[in-house]
Amino acid sequence: MAPTARFYIGQIVYHRRLAYRGVVVDADPEYSGSDAWYDSVARSRPPRNEPWYRILVDGTEQETYVAERHLAPDPTGEPVRHPEVERSFRGYAEGRYQVDTH
Repeated sequence: MAPTARFYIGQIVYHRRLAYRGVVVDADPEYSGSDAWYDSVARSRPPRNEPWYRILVDGTEQETYVAERHLAPDPTGEPVRHPEVERSFRGYAEGRYQVDTH
């Protein structure tokens, strides 16, 4: 049984190791990338059988794929500046991005 994701789509998070903020745009119950990517990029060897997240990185055009253990809720309450935010969400209110439900 796959673990439950701790973070939700639209939530702003903070990467503890690399010190950047971003917003969650997708969540996988466990790692779904390639073995080659994991071997070359995931140097800290986070668990594959725990949730992983696609994150739009604040102040960049970058998107990352991050293991849950590296993330924490962002305490700032500030919106994320990323060109894909407007295409991914319908708005921002009360410290989180609003997801279309249709």
